[in-house]
Amino acid sequence: MTKSEALDELPHTQDREKSPKLKRALSWPLLSLYGLGVTLGAGIYVLIGATAEQAGIYAPISFLIAAAIVGITALSYIELATRYPVSSGAAAYVEAGFHKPWLTTSIGLLIALSGIVSASAVAIGAGGYLSGLTGLPIPILAIMTVIVMGLLAAWGIKESVTAAAVITLIEIAGLLLVIGWSFAGPAPVIVPAVDLLPKFEVAHWFGIFAASTLAFFAFIGFEDMASVAEEVKEPRRAYPRAVLVTLAVSSALYVLTTIAAIMTIPIEALARSSSPLLLAFDNAPRLLRDAFGVIAVVATVNGILIQIIMASRMVYGMADRGYLPRQFAWVSKRTQTPLVATLAVVLVIITLSQLFPIELLAERTSQIVLVTFVLVNISLLRVKRGEDRAPHECFIVPPIVPLIGALACGFLLTLGLL
Repeated sequence: MTKSEALDELPHTQDREKSPKLKRALSWPLLSLYGLGVTLGAGIYVLIGATAEQAGIYAPISFLIAAAIVGITALSYIELATRYPVSSGAAAYVEAGFHKPWLTTSIGLLIALSGIVSASAVAIGAGGYLSGLTGLPIPILAIMTVIVMGLLAAWGIKESVTAAAVITLIEIAGLLLVIGWSFAGPAPVIVPAVDLLPKFEVAHWFGIFAASTLAFFAFIGFEDMASVAEEVKEPRRAYPRAVLVTLAVSSALYVLTTIAAIMTIPIEALARSSSPLLLAFDNAPRLLRDAFGVIAVVATVNGILIQIIMASRMVYGMADRGYLPRQFAWVSKRTQTPLVATLAVVLVIITLSQLFPIELLAERTSQIVLVTFVLVNISLLRVKRGEDRAPHECFIVPPIVPLIGALACGFLLTLGLL
C-alpha cells in the first residue's frame, strides 16, 4: 500500500484541499524538544516522591520498567505515524485498524481529554508554585497561567513550539542541576549505589511494579508528538528520530535523577514533600535553591503549553475528518493555527482545574493513556494483518512489537486498577 492509498482510506482527505493548511514548520530537533518538554514536564518534578514511597530505594528500577513499556509502544507509534502523518494521531491509527467511526471518535476524544485533564492537573500545580512566590490565590493564578499559555499556543506552531523548546532546555538544566548537586554537593550519601539493585523477593518486586504505574505518568508525552505530525517537515524521517531521542534522553534523566535523590534524600522526606526535588538543595546556597524553584515553576508551565497544543490539534484533526463539528477545524489564515479548537481546549482546562483535585486528574490521565496505548497497538496488528506487503517508505516493526506493547500496557492498566 502506498502513502496516498493509505491516506485515502481515511475519510474526508479530499475535503482538506478546500481549507487553509497547517504549516509544516517543525524540524526534527524542534519536534524532539517538543516531545521532551511534555515528557519531562511536571512528572519527574512531582512524582518522584510518590514513586519512592511505593518502591522505596528501588524507585530507579520502576522508572526503567516504565521506560521499557513506553518504549515498546513508541515503536508502534513510529510505524503508524509514518504510515499516516496526520494531526488526528491515534484516532487516525485506530480508524485505519478497526474502521469503526464510533471507536475512532471515542479514541480521538480520549486523547484530547488526556491532554486537557493533564494540563488541568499541571495548572493546579503551577498555581501552587506561583502562589508560594506571589501570595495570590491558587485558582486565580491557575486561570491566568492557562490563558497566557493558550494565547501562546494560538500565536503560531513554530513560535509556540520554539518557546516550549527554550523552556525544555531550562527543564533539562534543572534536572542536571539536581544530579550534579546531589553527587558533588555537601549532602552525604545515605544509600550506597550497590543497594539500589533489588533482590529477587516478591515483596520488593510487587512494590517496584506498583510504582511503575506512577512512573509511567512521568513518561506520558511522546504520543503527543503524533498530533503535530502534519506540521513537521519530512515527517517520515523526522518523527522516528525525534521519538527515539525523546525517550532516550528522558529515560536517562529520570533514572539518574531518581538515583541522585534516593542516594541523598531520606525516603520518608521524599514521600511527604509536594516538591521533592527541592529537598536536594536543603544544604545549598539560598540563590541556588531559589533558582531551582523558578525552574520547577517553568517546568509546570511548559507542560500546560504543550498539552494545549496537542489537544487542540487532536480536536482540529477530528473535526477536519468529519468526526466533530467543522467549526473546530477552522484554521486562521494569519497564524495558521486552529483557533476555535484552541479556545475550546483552554476553556475546558480552566473549568476542570477549578472543579477537581490534582491527584484525581493525574490518575485519570494515566488510565486514559494506557487504554489508548492498548488500542493503538492492536490497531497496528490489524493493519499489518490486512496487507500483503508493508509500504517501503515507512518505518516498519515486526508484529511481535505491537503484541507485546498491548499486553504490557494492559498489564500496567490492570495493576493500576487493583
